[in-house]
Amino acid sequence: MKKLAIIGGGIIGMTLANYIDLKKYSVTIYDNPVGQATKASAGIISPWLSKRRNKQWYQLAKDGAAFYPKLVQDFDLAANVYQQTGTLILRKDGELEPLMALAKERKQTAPEIGDIQLLTGAAVTEKLPLLKTAPALFITGGGKLDGASYLETLRQRAIAKGIALKTAFAQLNQQNDHWLVNTEAFDAIALCAGPGLPDLLHPLGLTTDIRPQKGQLLAFDTPYKKSGSWPVAMLDGESDLIPFENGQILIGATHENDGGFDLTPTTEAFSQLKEKSVPFLTESSFFENHPANYRVGTRAYTSDFAPFFNCLPNNPTAVVASGLGSSGLTTGPYIGYLLADYLNSGQQDWLNYQKTIDHYLK
Repeated sequence: MKKLAIIGGGIIGMTLANYIDLKKYSVTIYDNPVGQATKASAGIISPWLSKRRNKQWYQLAKDGAAFYPKLVQDFDLAANVYQQTGTLILRKDGELEPLMALAKERKQTAPEIGDIQLLTGAAVTEKLPLLKTAPALFITGGGKLDGASYLETLRQRAIAKGIALKTAFAQLNQQNDHWLVNTEAFDAIALCAGPGLPDLLHPLGLTTDIRPQKGQLLAFDTPYKKSGSWPVAMLDGESDLIPFENGQILIGATHENDGGFDLTPTTEAFSQLKEKSVPFLTESSFFENHPANYRVGTRAYTSDFAPFFNCLPNNPTAVVASGLGSSGLTTGPYIGYLLADYLNSGQQDWLNYQKTIDHYLK
């Protein structure tokens, strides 16, 4: 049996580990969870109306969203981890009709969008009582994932399957035909360390096109105990409102290019999210009326804002993935699955989703 090391226990690494054929590999996960983007995140699984021009990224995100029913079934994800409750999209006057036309066009190749409805303001408030009475586009296929709950679910599954978990920094070296992680030898490795990837690959002489980005999200404890069935809302101005069960309402997240690996919660983030969100809320003092906890993590971005996942150059025993950015909850599980499929079977069903690896590793 071969030995596989997975460095990074975030959304890619944990998904990969749970799809590995344990008849072929004994698996060890090395993870330092401090600052982990997935653990700090919650997000909307609803990529279909993105205006990004990168067609490869959209194909990956579209297929990542379509992968979720399999993911839910394979891992028996509970409602507090993932729910498909639909997505409300709020835009300025005159922008909803073109958006609806785009939704209908994209549904032809992405039936997962579900039903597409242009709702009146009253219907919007009925679906999500926190929102003011303003019209919105509603698509039934949208879902929401709690990153921390997802990781904990997969962590417990991994432990039950006999996968070893080590909470530690990992140092990587190559020795003959083996990989050394700290002092232990492995036949294959999967490098899923997010923004930590450049430091991990430096001893191999590789420069990595990755930069860290700080993200802050606010989790409010509210008395709206039936909030679990509410849809998510994509507010005009890059802020999302994500209701979870038992009155937990998440709002975020910030995109702080200068924040790096600093995990300190800031009043500036609170003010920024308040400014973007309050104009859409029925309760103008929502941010003051309900206690909030910060969730702070560090995302990994590439120069072209696209993720990459592939073998290391000229080395089929090592796979690498990073650069998920803010769409990691949509694309991350699918990437983990594709990498596991490669390690299990040798199949590389990923070439249409990205540029070649030499764009990101030199």
